[in-house]
Amino acid sequence: MTYPQQLSAVFFDFDGVVADSLEVKKQAFATLFAPYGEQVQNAAVHYHVTHGGMPRHSKMRHCLEELAGQTASEKELTNLVQAFARLVFQGVVSAPLLPGVATTLKDLQQVGIPAFVVSGTPEEEMQDIVRHKQLAPYFRGVFGSPRQKSEIVNEVLQDYALTPGRCLFIGDALADWQAAKTCGLVFLGIVPPGHNNIFPQGVITSPDPGAHRWPQLLGQDFAIA
Repeated sequence: MTYPQQLSAVFFDFDGVVADSLEVKKQAFATLFAPYGEQVQNAAVHYHVTHGGMPRHSKMRHCLEELAGQTASEKELTNLVQAFARLVFQGVVSAPLLPGVATTLKDLQQVGIPAFVVSGTPEEEMQDIVRHKQLAPYFRGVFGSPRQKSEIVNEVLQDYALTPGRCLFIGDALADWQAAKTCGLVFLGIVPPGHNNIFPQGVITSPDPGAHRWPQLLGQDFAIA
């Protein structure tokens, strides 16, 4: 596959973009908040689903304090985050890749266009998952929380001397779109079949991140997010 010369790098969110792992994490939230009753459990799962890209520490704090009415100490939050990591790790490692991902990553590697992971998952855990899924050779860098996505992207742009408007960010959450917009990247929103489109009007979307979806972004309609 030949990519347009103006494409300098591709930034990928991970869950729901590279790996079909959203349900794994949704179920983990349901498990962790089941002890607080069905109403709190459902509210926690809803908050998790509607705040994709947010670091899990922040999600847990909100769910404990605002939904469960608990005073959350740092130790309690740390224990909850660690329990979540234990619940989801193997599930994410085992989750299949989304359609087009394997071919796209191989094509990018072949033509020398760098790819990066920018996730809300804790960075060390994200790096472990990428290694266990045997995807590490395809990414120049794998990044995660606690840093904000826009901070990570700006650092990579500077370190690799990349032109923002020639870089593509592929994500499934508003936090991904906001990071792309803040940093001046082109954006492709992933909207799974049967799911509501959460992105603002005018954002180009796709059911998967496969590169065959990119011409409308990288051809005559190439534009800043």
